[in-house]
Amino acid sequence: MYASNVASKPPQSPDLPVSPVLGRMMDEPLLVSGILEFAARHFGTSEIVSRRVEGDLHRYTWRDCRRRTCRLAYALTSLGVTMGQRVATLAWNGYRHLEAYYGVSGIGAVLHTINPRLHPDQIAWIVNHAEDQYLLFDLTFLPIVEAIAPLCPGVKGWVLLADADRLPAETRIPNLSSYEALLAAQPDAQLDAQLDAQLDDYVWPLFDERSAASLCYTSGTTGNPKGALYSHRSTVLHAYGSAMPNGLNVAARDVVLPVVPMFHVNAWGLPYSVPLSGAKLVFPGPALDGKSLFELFEAEGVTFSAGVPTVWLGLVNYMKEHALRFSTFRRTVIGGAACPPALMDALIDEFDVEVVHAWGMTEMSPLGTTCGLTSRHTGLSPESQRKVLRKQGHAIYGVDMRIVDDAGSELPWDGTTFGHLQVKGPWVIESYFREEHSALQDGWFPTGDVATIDADGYMQITDRSKDVIKSGGEWIGTIDLENIAMSHPAVLQAACIGMPHPKWDERPLLVVVPRPGMSVTREELLDFYEGKVARWWLPDDVVFTDSLPVGGTGKVRKTELRTRFATHRMADVSRK
Repeated sequence: MYASNVASKPPQSPDLPVSPVLGRMMDEPLLVSGILEFAARHFGTSEIVSRRVEGDLHRYTWRDCRRRTCRLAYALTSLGVTMGQRVATLAWNGYRHLEAYYGVSGIGAVLHTINPRLHPDQIAWIVNHAEDQYLLFDLTFLPIVEAIAPLCPGVKGWVLLADADRLPAETRIPNLSSYEALLAAQPDAQLDAQLDAQLDDYVWPLFDERSAASLCYTSGTTGNPKGALYSHRSTVLHAYGSAMPNGLNVAARDVVLPVVPMFHVNAWGLPYSVPLSGAKLVFPGPALDGKSLFELFEAEGVTFSAGVPTVWLGLVNYMKEHALRFSTFRRTVIGGAACPPALMDALIDEFDVEVVHAWGMTEMSPLGTTCGLTSRHTGLSPESQRKVLRKQGHAIYGVDMRIVDDAGSELPWDGTTFGHLQVKGPWVIESYFREEHSALQDGWFPTGDVATIDADGYMQITDRSKDVIKSGGEWIGTIDLENIAMSHPAVLQAACIGMPHPKWDERPLLVVVPRPGMSVTREELLDFYEGKVARWWLPDDVVFTDSLPVGGTGKVRKTELRTRFATHRMADVSRK
């Protein structure tokens, strides 16, 4: 469909037999450039709306996006960027960042999205480890770039995602240029004249679909970050799987606003699954507070969104304070951390928003499971249905999973047996970038999560392997304890950590951030647990704090909490 004079046929795996009878179908490689071509050709008038760093709203179509992305492809080629080379971004969710998604990967180079919430020294380490050739960045992150540029001598050029008049008058950044000036310098006059009539002006190269498309690094909470290098094949398959009804359920009728950043596992794949579906796309830019999000939701008629729990907590609190309601917003996917039941209940019961609990990780591109009801659940009570929806849910096609014990033996799917969660599939990592050894165990990737799986295939995360509390030889899942605490009306946030105990090895310590203007005592919280969990699971002590330490992806850094409270003397309580 998308012309090229370069043929490509992926090599057969030497480990798989080849049938003497082959299928007689076309053999076109699965490349991300095909997604943009499809959107521009078949949904060319669907909009992309971006709240820019500059403060205004930018509005154009998928056809316009394709036109500018072709210019970027020309520009990168003129700069000498070749297949396999990495081009990095430090950017918010916006149309220029989207153009980089397709312009970089489309020519066979590798898009490397960097989390700007990391420490500058860590960002510099990542840039050098990835051997980035160029780095594109939003104006917001100019101070970061000024700090890391002297530490990254391998970067050939730094490109500000703005007009030329936004370039700083004085800067220590070498080879700094403007993105808009770079695009304007390309031979686009003929391109613009022809694009409305046909879409064969620029011919994207064809190459092996197993070629690298994008690179994301883990948050590095327990050492240096590790790179997950996604292929074109894995990215396209992930876009297919996530767009399905049992995935993120994206359709052309939707107006999608990804709150999850494009620097956080490629915004959970939405920059690919949305154009694949032909939907309208709305980018919030840097304004992720409750007021800004609500106003953008209403102004653009957003129907579907996705983000981490902390964002929705802020939005819900803002709406409650101002007695607001959504007029079009009807569905959200919540992942990145377990959704507190109180938050899910508020969105469903007070704001009539369907909540889809999801789970995944950087090493999985990232989507692994989503949670929805099946036909057998229709007769259950609302509360019973809600208990199902609080789980992380079913694997989507393309992902298989299992739970194993410490010895690697598979455990039963009974909904109560805890085990180490392992996954496999065509968009699951095999090895980390620039590491020779495989990350797999017996052909499965160890997620680092502890989970249960019930007889219906619903998976529920109970903890991270590094965070699970081992008390008297038994496991205590901290997520359940945290969710119960956050269902108390006076609790804003809660985290549970294991503390050393002379008899039981470890016991739970609950760390609580009270709601502003409200108070709760240690005894009241401990009493609140009675009857909700086994007695020996109850926390031994409660401490109060003004805030919880949060990492670059919005997750609570429990390692810091354990350090902060290392000298805390636990109450002399024994419930085992």
